[in-house]
Amino acid sequence: MYRLLQKKTAQYSRKNHLKLIRGGKEYFDVLVDLIEKAEQHIHLQTYIFDDDETGSRVADALKKAASRKVQVYLLADGYASQIMTKKFIRELREAGVKFRYFEPLLRSKNFYFGRRMHHKIFVVDAMYALIGGVNVSDRYNDLGDAPAWLDMAVLIEGEVAQQLCVLCWKTWKSFPLNMGITPCEEMEVHYDHLYNPKCLVRIRRNDWVRRKNEISTTYVEMIRSARSHFTILCSYFLPGKLIRKALSEAAEKGVKITVITAGPSDVRLSKWAERWLYDWMLRHRISLYEYQPTVLHAKVAVCDTNHITIGSYNVNDISAYASIELNLDIKDPSLAKALEKQIDKIIEEDCKIISKEEHIKTRNLFRQFIRWFSYRLIRFIFHSLTFYYKQRN
Repeated sequence: MYRLLQKKTAQYSRKNHLKLIRGGKEYFDVLVDLIEKAEQHIHLQTYIFDDDETGSRVADALKKAASRKVQVYLLADGYASQIMTKKFIRELREAGVKFRYFEPLLRSKNFYFGRRMHHKIFVVDAMYALIGGVNVSDRYNDLGDAPAWLDMAVLIEGEVAQQLCVLCWKTWKSFPLNMGITPCEEMEVHYDHLYNPKCLVRIRRNDWVRRKNEISTTYVEMIRSARSHFTILCSYFLPGKLIRKALSEAAEKGVKITVITAGPSDVRLSKWAERWLYDWMLRHRISLYEYQPTVLHAKVAVCDTNHITIGSYNVNDISAYASIELNLDIKDPSLAKALEKQIDKIIEEDCKIISKEEHIKTRNLFRQFIRWFSYRLIRFIFHSLTFYYKQRN
């Protein structure tokens, strides 16, 4: 059964309807609306689920769904979601929500050793799904005068939702060898009416324990296949040697490469490290922008108004080698055109261009040393982050 799932997710599906969703209020309105419409089962697997206003809104919707006899499964990363209180978790379970933490390979009373579950998957009734970079927390929502961090997702109706549902079951059960047919596959769900030969979708995963490096491969393949332009909107942009080589070779062939990174950042060390790479990007004629209004958290790339990858994967080594990540590969010219239009608007209204002359003005010996040291330090941290001290009993 697992091999069958691998084969299905490696192939492109043509029975889907897709819609781009901006993070913030739009995303959480869609999420809660789908929870309220659920009839059989819900899977929500996320890196961060906070015990705050946004988390309480989503939790209340999940509890109401459970009261309607919907089977609700909530899986949160055991490191990043520690903010949830025991009371918050107890109320979820008492309401009928099946909750657990994603735990690492090895653990003791005082430390973890293993992966982080960084993917963000939401599936309803094997028919609808949301995939993107949005966590369940106030900083990803529009509340009062505080705008959400910039993020993006895609709403799926169709066959890929069933594949995601099967994957959620297997993740929930820790990938047993003999799981059998999942409830998603037992449902009589029909997707033929969604057939669209111009919209191809497949699931891509990174998980070093299961020898998955599919998203990293997608990025390299997209860059190498680019003929006109390639655009990355990405937080914590610290590409490894293979992606840097692909970007420089594409730029040499005349492909227009555009990279939008964060201006304000929640991880200052990462921002300093990114700026160490600005010299390299500008030398290779890569158009470079910094997003200004708030923290940029989106993880999306688009190539030649045709091919999109979107999900939880950041272009850095921790996503490549240390975390469980999930993206969707989408080949759909109309959706790609809509995404490029959104990105062009973001660049025009909310970004500062980083020109070679502008960047030189920010350089001095001390700043360059800080940037270089940050780059080296954060790469070391990325390679060692599978180990971290346990902060929760």
